[in-house]
Amino acid sequence: MSDTREQTAHDAEHDARNDNLKFWLNGRVVEKAEAVVSIYDSGFMLGDGIWEGLRLYDGHWAFLGEHLDRLFEAALAIDLDIGLSKADLVQALDDLRAANDMHTDAHARLMVTRGVKDRPFQHPSLSRSGPTVAIIMEHSRPALGRPIRLATVPHLRGLPMTQDPKLNSHSKLNCILACIAAEKAGADEGLMLDVHGFVNTTNSCNFFIVRKGEVWTSTGDYCMNGITRQKVIDLCRANDIPVSERNFSLVDTYGADEAFLTGTFGAQTPVSEIDGRRIGTGELGPVTERLRGLYKALVAAEAGA
Repeated sequence: MSDTREQTAHDAEHDARNDNLKFWLNGRVVEKAEAVVSIYDSGFMLGDGIWEGLRLYDGHWAFLGEHLDRLFEAALAIDLDIGLSKADLVQALDDLRAANDMHTDAHARLMVTRGVKDRPFQHPSLSRSGPTVAIIMEHSRPALGRPIRLATVPHLRGLPMTQDPKLNSHSKLNCILACIAAEKAGADEGLMLDVHGFVNTTNSCNFFIVRKGEVWTSTGDYCMNGITRQKVIDLCRANDIPVSERNFSLVDTYGADEAFLTGTFGAQTPVSEIDGRRIGTGELGPVTERLRGLYKALVAAEAGA
């Protein structure tokens, strides 16, 4: 019988230390009561901003350089001056980590908006005070009760001339609607197709399947520019695991032996069923398990280096 407990791809163990966190806001470590932004802030008002999620392992932010490169590339794309260097942001992360006494199993969300507007309208020139830069950092250990269930949703990962899906933007309504549609269908996450009807990604993570020992993921043309996604592809290539970035259909997906999600928070998260169809055994598969081990070793090696 199917387990109907509600969960998300980002479920974490309860940690009482999160009741007394400090936060980083515009150059200072602050208490929760001070960690507030204006109702005129561009991010609150219009979703005008970008962000990165980072994971702390044994005192080391995994793949930090790549995350900051992606953040600054996104800032360039939306013509937003962060006003801080990469070194400044590394120092901010370190200051907040120390203030919260965090050493491992922590998650940070680094957010940058265009700042506070003079008037409540769209034009970027009205953002005359800013940018706003904030970091939320939590003690966070993933705790899924079971593999993830997916439901295909009508919301698409669109073309780059509408809203480029490669951007980690604050404007997430399309993905939120996909998540709501999946929840209404009794699933945990929405499986989103691309503009041609090929399987693409979920509303919050990148998506892979395994067929006859081969790992498949989308072409990358319409999905998030996932750092964990790329690490999995690289690990496959370095360890003689056949891997393809390709177009594939729901028919291919339903017949997969395994399926899993990738993301900074959960690393590699197994999928049990899609649109009510069980995938493989419905549990963590051997290829996914191997990739988990390889990824864990990669993170440890980078931390040691």
